[in-house]
Amino acid sequence: MRCEVCGRKIHGAPIRALIEGAKLTVCIECSKHGRIIQEEDEQRVPKKPLTPVPFVQRKKPTQAKVDTTQEIVERYDSKIRQAREKLGLSHEELGKKINEKASLLSKLETGKMTPNNQLVTKLEHVLKIKLLVPIKEEKISQGFPKSPNRGTTLGDLIQLNKRGEEENEERKQS
Repeated sequence: MRCEVCGRKIHGAPIRALIEGAKLTVCIECSKHGRIIQEEDEQRVPKKPLTPVPFVQRKKPTQAKVDTTQEIVERYDSKIRQAREKLGLSHEELGKKINEKASLLSKLETGKMTPNNQLVTKLEHVLKIKLLVPIKEEKISQGFPKSPNRGTTLGDLIQLNKRGEEENEERKQS
């Protein structure tokens, strides 16, 4: 058997000792570092039954739903800066109001970072500005009709090319 403190082989009877709150089997030399426990002491101490700790289920933080019907306005960086300066707030003061870092706000104002929906909502509320607008769909005219159920096909491109060649020939003849 080996000592649980120094690791040497125990010659003779091992000794149970209480060293820094831990009950260890040690050699005679290491027993001097703590209090020797008699086997009777261990048996006399009634042990408390363990009571189960109630399980508390924590709520997971709810993530804000991403609104796909709105987009951030163009030149949001200058809008944020103008509104902050109009209220006479520094980056630090605005950061404290919306619980964000001043460095984050300076990155937003320089355009190095785009805010997420949650941050945009905070900024809109404190600065009293509108940063989210409905998404506008851009219509792209490509010069040839597209079928409504499918995208542009190779056949569409060939027809467009043939029309272009016919128009060039008509121009050359006239």
